[in-house]
Order: sequence, then C-alpha cells, then structure tokens
Amino acid sequence: MSEADAITLLRDAMWVTIKLSAPMLIIGMLVGLIISIIQTTTSIQEQTLTFVPKLGAIVLALILFAPWMIQTMIDYMKELFHLIGGM
Repeated sequence: MSEADAITLLRDAMWVTIKLSAPMLIIGMLVGLIISIIQTTTSIQEQTLTFVPKLGAIVLALILFAPWMIQTMIDYMKELFHLIGGM
C-alpha cells in the first residue's frame, strides 16, 4: 500500500463519516434554533427546554435516515474489502 492509497482511504473514511452524521447534526441544529427563537420571543430562559425536542428530532432523523446510512456504510465497506483483496 502506497502513501497515496492510505491518504485516499483516510479521506474516504472521513467523507463517509461526514455524510452519515450530517442529517442528525443539521436537524438538531435547526430544532435548537427554532426552540431558541421561541425562548427568546417568550422570555423563557430554561436551559433544559431544548434538550427533549432536540433528542426527539435526532431520534426521528436516525429512524428515517437509517436505511440510507446502512447502505452507505455497506457500500464503503465493500469498496474497502475490494481494495484490501486487491493488495
């Protein structure tokens, strides 16, 4: 394995990680922003109020995106095993 191959594998692993985590992070950020706007307009400054809606939204996103995430991981692992088999 050359240095370029190792860098490519590392870059692909990081890209897959970003792709898999992005839906949950974006949804959590949007729900947090919406709750923050509601808290600001109603002058409710409870710090724990954002936790439950964010957690629920992230769990829902995980359930909705699970098939795509699993397929993405399977595709990456197949590619990785193919490269390992070719060495």
